Amino acid sequence: MAPIPPDMAALGATPAAIEAHVEGLARRVETPCGEGGLVWRSWGAGKSHRGRPLVLLHGGYGGWSHWIRNVLPLSRDRQVLAVDLPGLGESAMPPAPEDPQAMAAIVVAGLHRLLPDGGEIDLVGFSFGGVLGGPVAVQLGGRLRRFVIVGSNGLGLARAPMAPMGSWRRQPDRAARLAVHQRTLEVLMFADAARIDPLALHLQERNAEAGRVRSPEISRTDILARSLPPLRGRLAAIWGGEDNIGRGAIAARRDVLRAADPEIPFHTIPGAGHWVSYEAAEAFNTTLAEMLG
Repeated sequence: MAPIPPDMAALGATPAAIEAHVEGLARRVETPCGEGGLVWRSWGAGKSHRGRPLVLLHGGYGGWSHWIRNVLPLSRDRQVLAVDLPGLGESAMPPAPEDPQAMAAIVVAGLHRLLPDGGEIDLVGFSFGGVLGGPVAVQLGGRLRRFVIVGSNGLGLARAPMAPMGSWRRQPDRAARLAVHQRTLEVLMFADAARIDPLALHLQERNAEAGRVRSPEISRTDILARSLPPLRGRLAAIWGGEDNIGRGAIAARRDVLRAADPEIPFHTIPGAGHWVSYEAAEAFNTTLAEMLG
């Protein structure tokens, strides 16, 4: 395995300590979700900000920590909120787990509670977070300033064929489960398996095993594509240039987005895979900041 990236290694001696350190800098709050709570973490609240609130929606079988290498740099001059989406991470199950519109409504209601001033919001959705982010963006209405889609499906396009990854649920012990989680990082999340590090594996294990909503089934629909037309002029996109989900067809994804918004800024980060915000964090953070202006 690669060493933990320096920006993260400086924060703790172990992956668990690093995760706890970044989480400890956040304010943790809950808003209603089904019979429990939707869990949010907020960095930068209370500072004097130049920018609008920035809301981050993580990927499938993920949690807030999909953004672990982004929240601290991005919160230097603005409030950053990262949610555990319904039925994922620490958040409760939604009443209708297969209904993305209902799940989006839970997220939007939470945002209205947390940011009641009615001001504009920038929204970023990675993978499943971008798929669910489509209806979230539409339901935000005039409060949405910019919606940045990061490596998302939900566009009515087939996923590229991938090598088998296996199921961690069928493994007899933790060592075998970890092997499956590492395989998932190799096949799905990273462009270069040599960059996989112990923190990435720790987060993959934690997030995947906490997931209850079957987000891939929603991502196979075209709900994001159907959400795009009313958002023209407020869209942007970032893709890893070696994203395995869109391998050989990233241009087709760009074309679907540009059919909805011909002026959409669409940026690819060379050499990065699906989890571009982690594998190429510095380039991603710089690109996102430029897009949000």
